[in-house]
Amino acid sequence: MSTQTTPALVPFERAIERYDPVLGLEVHVELNTNTKMFCGCATTFGAEPNTQVCPVCLGLPGALPVVNAKAVESAIRIGLALNCEIAEWCRFARKNYFYPDMPKNFQTSQYDEPIAFDGYVDLDVDGETFRIEVERAHMEEDTGKSLHVGGATGRIHGADHSLLDYNRAGIPLIEIVTRTIEVPAEKAPAVARAYVQHLRDLMVALDVSDARMDQGSLRADVNLSLKPKGSATLGTRSETKNVNSFRSVERAVRFEVSRHAGVLDAGQSILQETRHFHEADGSTSPGRPKSDADDYRYFPEPDLAPVSPSRDWVEQLRGTLPEPPAERRKRLQAEWGFSDLDMRDTVGAGALELVVATVAAGATPAAAKKWWLGELARRANEAGVGLDELGVTPEQVAGVQALIDEGRVNDKLARQVLEGVLAGEGSPEEVVSARGLEVVSDDGALGAAVDAAIAANPDVAQKIRDGKVQAAGALIGAVMKEMRGQADAGRVRELILEKLA
Repeated sequence: MSTQTTPALVPFERAIERYDPVLGLEVHVELNTNTKMFCGCATTFGAEPNTQVCPVCLGLPGALPVVNAKAVESAIRIGLALNCEIAEWCRFARKNYFYPDMPKNFQTSQYDEPIAFDGYVDLDVDGETFRIEVERAHMEEDTGKSLHVGGATGRIHGADHSLLDYNRAGIPLIEIVTRTIEVPAEKAPAVARAYVQHLRDLMVALDVSDARMDQGSLRADVNLSLKPKGSATLGTRSETKNVNSFRSVERAVRFEVSRHAGVLDAGQSILQETRHFHEADGSTSPGRPKSDADDYRYFPEPDLAPVSPSRDWVEQLRGTLPEPPAERRKRLQAEWGFSDLDMRDTVGAGALELVVATVAAGATPAAAKKWWLGELARRANEAGVGLDELGVTPEQVAGVQALIDEGRVNDKLARQVLEGVLAGEGSPEEVVSARGLEVVSDDGALGAAVDAAIAANPDVAQKIRDGKVQAAGALIGAVMKEMRGQADAGRVRELILEKLA
């Protein structure tokens, strides 16, 4: 545990005037296999603690592991999608370190012989393409989960006691590790976010993981160091662990740049350590000193045979790859009729898959974009969460738009419907019914409101009789106010013109 006092933060914009950030991203992906990496235990998320365990994943003496063939297949497909070379021969290793949620006191992983290596992805960020080199994608098992009870933060410090759930121990993981990433300093946070977002989209497209960052099935470790402008010497890195949203990846980069700059400006040295990310304010705090590879005492796993995928099998799996994300975005842009700016805004907001799903549920692309990048983006920003964490589904958004298309609500009422959905009041249909939000189109009720508006505004009425039709807007507004926005504005206009003809 670090005891270093952190100097004052340097604002990000000032920090990058004198330092260049160097990134390295490690993304862990939990595979959606039915069973664990080396045993037959189930992988269902949210099961009662310690109900999905056996002698193998608990590391009991004499228990022997067996490699999950489906996990190997998924690893190869991920490697191919990342433009990696696929090893003709690779093996597992033991990564030795103690942690309470490691029942064996070592993790079965891959070290110098990964199944996939030397790949890359190309990212479009604000109209500029950045190539991120992938050093490796290797297979390993997840650890268990510690629950610290009694403290204020959920961390071990200040807790009364800890509980251990080993259901997650042994879940198949793919760890995707980049080489160092050096991009223009001001772009670093956005590039980091775009990379993790790209991987998430890719995993979903491959159908190898649900990639639910909120459930930890995709999580990112953000390695960052600073070097003075113009220097070729890399600084000491910190590693912010288990960052679990796109927005948080970006915030973690910005905070660590500011923190590193403050430490360096104060004449202190950066400690090589892990850091915890705090969602509440976007800050990080010290974890533990970060080990180097030698400290893990890797050695080949003696209980598992090497993995040697045939070239024919690899090529068969290459044929199962989905449309590459960049090509898919271009196709969707053409199908939807979006401009380059429309598509860039959609992708940048993390709304692409949400728009895809909303269109699939029946909305037009323009309507789906309007809601996700307008009202819902505003609400997400106010709540400090990502769009995918807001609590409304694409199907519900499409349902709101369907109510507009049917003339049952207008845009103003639709926003109230969304408010109800977000508050947990049910489906759009149920919210409309419970709140009484449906547009009034009955001529009797509308006619009475129009007569009242005409009587209250004789000067405006006379202007309309004199041919100044545009003056009808004032009377329409009066009627809408009287009917709390639930009048059919088009029908109100027709009635006003009929009565004053």
